[in-house]
Amino acid sequence: MQDEITAYHEAGHAFAAVYLGAKVRSVSIDPDRDDGPNRFGDTQVIWSRRRFTPKEMAEKMAVVALAGPVAEMIFSEQPFHPAFVAEWQSDWQHALAALEHISNQNQRFRHLEQATLDLYEVFREDQHWNVIAAIADHLLAHEILDADMLLEIVEPWLDDAS
Repeated sequence: MQDEITAYHEAGHAFAAVYLGAKVRSVSIDPDRDDGPNRFGDTQVIWSRRRFTPKEMAEKMAVVALAGPVAEMIFSEQPFHPAFVAEWQSDWQHALAALEHISNQNQRFRHLEQATLDLYEVFREDQHWNVIAAIADHLLAHEILDADMLLEIVEPWLDDAS
């Protein structure tokens, strides 16, 4: 069950990144056990500094950070607050750090709560959830997806979205 939860969590990050215009280098449910924090999954996102203003990129990075917990909430049918689940603390902290341009902590917190609710609604739409589920299924089958494999999964959705 943990692999399945992790697959949906990482699929949420990957889908949100693609949805928001980033490139995903890789997504994995079996990340390298390096000297960093112990984690069950990893999604490597590449942002174009030429394409987005610093504020736009910060907003998008915060949403991508929240996307893993949101996908996991929908999959598990348990709507939790991402700041209060221990396993999601890293995601919440990344989202908070991305929005450091909002100096008032309460405003930043409210902004992230609203972003979480908005993302929840987007992810629950069938056409979006189907892509997230497809990414999760491929992760469960292969444990790691490179950029080309991910693109092959999301390309039909991208064609329909345009």
